[in-house]
Amino acid sequence: MNLKAYITLFRPANVVTALADILAGMAIVGFVWKDNTPIFLLLSTIGLYGGGVVLNDYFDVSIDIKERPERPIPSGKVSKKSALVFGILLLGMGLGFAFLYQITSGWIAFSIIVLILTYNRFAKHHSVFGPIVMGMCRGGNLILGMSLVSEIKTFEISLSILPIFYIAAITMVSRGEVHGGKKIPLLLAGVLYFVVFICISYLSFRLGNLMKSIPFVVLHIAMVIPPLIRAHQNPIGPMIGKAVKMGVITLILLNASFAASFGFLPTAIVIFCLLPLSLVLAKSFSVT
Repeated sequence: MNLKAYITLFRPANVVTALADILAGMAIVGFVWKDNTPIFLLLSTIGLYGGGVVLNDYFDVSIDIKERPERPIPSGKVSKKSALVFGILLLGMGLGFAFLYQITSGWIAFSIIVLILTYNRFAKHHSVFGPIVMGMCRGGNLILGMSLVSEIKTFEISLSILPIFYIAAITMVSRGEVHGGKKIPLLLAGVLYFVVFICISYLSFRLGNLMKSIPFVVLHIAMVIPPLIRAHQNPIGPMIGKAVKMGVITLILLNASFAASFGFLPTAIVIFCLLPLSLVLAKSFSVT
């Protein structure tokens, strides 16, 4: 078994960003962590995200044979059947750990799996539904973190719209990653990014924690916007790929901003510390 190929298929740099979602969701509902069982939610998201990206490659193998033959499945390093089994096992792990925490978490994880399969099998190549469904997967992951408590408020759930917008923007950009893209989707992505930045800043202001969150927001802008501008100026595949990669990894900063906005600065710092880990992993393993 080619272990590195399986790890590449798993996209570890991306999985780190999913852990940040869970921690941010926990902060939004008050970070009430009385024992070690919330670890189940972290283990759950590892399975859900990992399974999702593995099955993404499984369903895309016919395209990847032509466009990305170096990937684990088309290159023959991981068989298509093995990838399918690996992906199913990971999703099962994600579902199982969520139910081990509490029933509500389990049903949230189940909903995420439905969204993952809908995106991978049906919505991915649709210009409108693809970005929306992908964004809903990430929004659901934030809500999974909120299931740290038994009852989640409507206002708290509504905050999942921000990662939905953010991931929808990245998904729009990623469509031009192989053959290059058009400037309009890149411009729209930039607009969505700034909608998210403005909303998270306003949220932290209303909660009285603007000074705690603003450093994360400013750093996020500084890291994600320049690659997007360069891609807009020269929308070729490699430039768009760099914009997508930075967009995915810096989602960690959005999650740190969430935690800081709700006054949990130590949690925000812990989330922030995931950023260098994700960046290091991204040097060795593909993000997109």
